[in-house]
Amino acid sequence: GTHNGYEYVDLGLPSGLKWATCNVGAESPEDYGDYFAWGETEPKSNYSWSTYKHCNNGFSSKLTKYNVGSRLGTVDNITTLELEDDVAHVNWGGSWRMPTLAEQDELREKCTWTWTTLNGIKGYKVTSKSNGNSIFLPAAGYRYGMDDDDVGSDGSYWSSSLGSDYPNRADFLYFYSNGVRWFSFDRCLGYTVRAVCP
Repeated sequence: GTHNGYEYVDLGLPSGLKWATCNVGAESPEDYGDYFAWGETEPKSNYSWSTYKHCNNGFSSKLTKYNVGSRLGTVDNITTLELEDDVAHVNWGGSWRMPTLAEQDELREKCTWTWTTLNGIKGYKVTSKSNGNSIFLPAAGYRYGMDDDDVGSDGSYWSSSLGSDYPNRADFLYFYSNGVRWFSFDRCLGYTVRAVCP
């Protein structure tokens, strides 16, 4: 189906959540799309604390939004991205948004993950255990500073959830050919985003 002009797949998940067929900024399922720092809504050339929107003076210890720890800047106790800072919602509109960590976990647990190649691009075919429908997540790697890393070998997909361990991190879906798991890392890095809608 489509929502607000973008395609989704119903994977028969218990939550009823629909997953987009393409990454934000992508033209096809195997296209990497754009990379975003967590809580930013536009791609850029340099992914570092010095260019990060939600901190002061390039310091990861001076967060200006999304923080639960007084030693790391302004405390607001917001632990899920607001829609104004959600790149999927800002770019795609409608009810599109980034998934939470729990929603990424549902995708991990309720689907079969098969490492494969689609039109020459490596990634995971994610097939519903309940209805057989599937999506493809390309191994787009990530961006740190001006560099591309792990392109074609790893995938890092942001959730909308603030880091479970440190608030200058955010949680994300991480995969490589031998495994799929969740991880938490610096919010300033450029990761890919796969949107969801209810």
